[in-house]
Amino acid sequence: MCVAELSGNHLHDYGRAVEIIHAAKEAGADAIKLQTYTADSLSLDCDNEYFQIHGGLWDGMTEYKLYEEASTPWEWQPKLKEIAQSLGMECFSSPFDFASVDFMEECDMPAYKVASYEINDIPLIRKIAALHKPVIFATGIAHLEDIERALRVCKEEGNEEVMLLKCVSAYPTPYEEINLAMIPTLAATYDCMVGLSDHSMGSAVPVGAVSLGMRMVEKHLTLRRADGGPDGAFSMEPGEFKEMVDNIRIVEKALGVSAYALTEKQEKERSGSRSLFVVKKIVAGEKLTPENIRSIRPGYGIHTMYYEEVLGKVALKDIEKGTPLTWGMFA
Repeated sequence: MCVAELSGNHLHDYGRAVEIIHAAKEAGADAIKLQTYTADSLSLDCDNEYFQIHGGLWDGMTEYKLYEEASTPWEWQPKLKEIAQSLGMECFSSPFDFASVDFMEECDMPAYKVASYEINDIPLIRKIAALHKPVIFATGIAHLEDIERALRVCKEEGNEEVMLLKCVSAYPTPYEEINLAMIPTLAATYDCMVGLSDHSMGSAVPVGAVSLGMRMVEKHLTLRRADGGPDGAFSMEPGEFKEMVDNIRIVEKALGVSAYALTEKQEKERSGSRSLFVVKKIVAGEKLTPENIRSIRPGYGIHTMYYEEVLGKVALKDIEKGTPLTWGMFA
């Protein structure tokens, strides 16, 4: 499943948000993801040292100002969901407090994504889990005990429809910090589906993750990175998103099955493999020697494993050059 994250790339322009959704559809996205919060539900309008952002894309901003800039107006969200569904895509969101969960339920969102910074918000997770809809957890800043606690809460609420997203909370993420090898480890450890919330540049990482068991990828989508915005610098443009989706679909087809078996085409091609052929005319009564029989292509003669066994045998009849050697030709 390929999910396009809208995040703050709408730049507070409803028309642009709609345009991004249409671009996602054209690029092959299966779903659009929103974020349902207000700056007040995430932080305080305070500029003391606790709320300052140091380093990275948002250096010098306060938490509150960043969330004000990146938030998606709630009144847009039911309309954006309707547009996505009319195009054949799912639309779901990430809530950040009880009020946003209630609002998402009013919008009849089909699933809930819990951001990694909220994976330790147990009351929020319990409220979400109790709705018995799929819950998707990002694990970007999670310790193992955070993951285990969150999954335990879901189980206590009778909700086992969970997915874990391998994620690194760095924007953009350096490739050497991604550790895709954790995907099968998470799947085996927690016996659940695993996906990828990817903030790296390009599509190599999610395409590679398919072969490790990735079931969903989430990438931020914008119309043009040059347009700016809080997430623009590490977001994909539509052409890049389409290339990613196309390559993921190719790898999904190519994965096939793990059991060793030849395809029908491969079985047909076995006729092109080596076998024993007469390479020099043999007359009746003449012995088979390395000079008159050899292992060559194609595969219509005796298997090459019998080469040593047939050497020295006597031909029962004349055999022309280019004839596949068969068992009835010699004594």
